[in-house]
Amino acid sequence: MRRLRRAGVGLAAALLPACALAAPAVAERERSPGPPVEARAWTLVDARTGEVIVAHRSRRRLPIASATKLMTAWVTLKEAPLDKVVRAQPYKAEYGESLMGLRRGQRVSIRDLLYGLIMRSGNDAAHTLAIDVAGSVPRFVALMNRYAAALGLGDTHFSNPVGLDQKGNYSTASDLATLTRRLLAVPAFARIADSREAVLRSVRPRRRIKTINELLLMAPWVTGVKTGHTFGALYVLVGSGRRKGVELISDTIGSVSDEDRFDDNLELLEYGFRQYRRRVPVRAGEELANPTIRYGGGRLSLRAARSLMVGVREGQKLDVEVRAPRQVEGPIRRGQRLGRATVFVDGREAGSVALRADGAVPKASALDRARDLVGNHLVPFAVAVFVILLGGVLLYGLLSRRKRGRGTG
Repeated sequence: MRRLRRAGVGLAAALLPACALAAPAVAERERSPGPPVEARAWTLVDARTGEVIVAHRSRRRLPIASATKLMTAWVTLKEAPLDKVVRAQPYKAEYGESLMGLRRGQRVSIRDLLYGLIMRSGNDAAHTLAIDVAGSVPRFVALMNRYAAALGLGDTHFSNPVGLDQKGNYSTASDLATLTRRLLAVPAFARIADSREAVLRSVRPRRRIKTINELLLMAPWVTGVKTGHTFGALYVLVGSGRRKGVELISDTIGSVSDEDRFDDNLELLEYGFRQYRRRVPVRAGEELANPTIRYGGGRLSLRAARSLMVGVREGQKLDVEVRAPRQVEGPIRRGQRLGRATVFVDGREAGSVALRADGAVPKASALDRARDLVGNHLVPFAVAVFVILLGGVLLYGLLSRRKRGRGTG
């Protein structure tokens, strides 16, 4: 049952009244597996592997509204330091546009601009970032398209950094998922996308902002990501969540209402998580390697620092790869990291955990080293001693013969 929602929530992340044409009817949904999502296009992917779990018209080029700001964020993260403080650029907003609320000339950090860009979908934040990073909006848009090509987003093109309806500003559900997967691998972005509230510390006075992404409020395991809405794109949402050792990314383009985009993404994510079962291939304290101890003899147990849980779907292959030294040498302190165990699902990395020493190993003494030298090189050492002794005997014999020879002459 759809939830009732107060009027006006999540309105117009990048609304352009001049484009207020009659919204095209949502095309009849093709028969697809998964929940009955009513949107122009949508997809659900495993963020670890990029594997598509379920999709509908995921390669159809469509306007994406403020989901455009995901690329604005990507370019900014690649081109500008987060701690840099800049001056807010003047931005003339149309009625209904989503704004961060910047004042012209206000000092604000790149980090806080990204919070305003993602959490509040601020068009003024996107405008300021574009000019600061590239010097002008057109040059920033050129950067957006170069980065899109570098990421392999073959069905994506940008005409502005905000997401306003404009010819040449489009993407697909598939490309949005790919871009989001790359963004969520950046810790700074993942923290921003997962924030319900944030304090902007670079502005004076400091401000507290709240997200307009209501998907984050619908379940504790939701981790993002970005809303969007224009008359041309209808309602857009990119979502993500982490459960059962799995991270999934969902997105819907062209939902008919604000309520639908949130409910449909939640249903997609819940459907996806139901396809997985929990597996714990590595458990905390489990011995995964036992290298020999040089000089001292014996072995050192290396144990997993923590448990590692992953989600596996039917038919997926689970492997654990252990990388640890075959031999160790003191001094080693208890708990020291000396290796790593990595879990792979269908050949793709799904997580890793450190291996730590289960005991301490003191530094080897000179006697230990000498004993080891003799013990490990006993045969060549014996041969060398034999050669030396044999040489001595032969030399002694030769000298003796010479001495006797001189005595009889």
